[in-house]
Amino acid sequence: MDIAETEIPDVKVLTPKKFGDSRGFFSETYNKALLRDRGIDLDFVQDNHSLSREIGVVRGLHFQTPPYAQAKLVRVVRGAIFDVALDLRRRSPSFGRHVTRVISAENWGQFLVPVGFAHGFCTLEPDTEVIYKVTGFYAPDHDKGILWNDSEIGIAWPVKAADAIVSEKDRRHPLFQDIAENPPF
Repeated sequence: MDIAETEIPDVKVLTPKKFGDSRGFFSETYNKALLRDRGIDLDFVQDNHSLSREIGVVRGLHFQTPPYAQAKLVRVVRGAIFDVALDLRRRSPSFGRHVTRVISAENWGQFLVPVGFAHGFCTLEPDTEVIYKVTGFYAPDHDKGILWNDSEIGIAWPVKAADAIVSEKDRRHPLFQDIAENPPF
């Protein structure tokens, strides 16, 4: 497995090896011992799977507050996403900054989003399926978000706000400045 740092070193892109032949391919997409030996020691407790039918579906920016905060390991098994991690850690030198990557079934990358980050994505292809592991169980009272297209954050989303397909819940998230006054991490 290849592990690459991003502009924010705690956010990583993991690319599992694929072994193909005339039948198709085999890939070990997660190996706790291998990752632990490479300095990534996380205890994933739940897998989530989402399907987005159309291009331009935006999900996020989501996070859970302590003690139910979650790290995420995101991969795409069909289609492609523009994936975003926004640093919410108040003492971090990258507080308020974000990193983005295109994660797809074709490039076989995985986006590792640590605890202390808001996460979101936008679909780039129809019928995109995303599977992600999390280190904490879903806790509705700790489920929070930041408005996905807040101009203060400056994310260059691949979809115009008027064309984005966003849930009503995600349209009501607060602005980053509202979170930045009292960051949860």
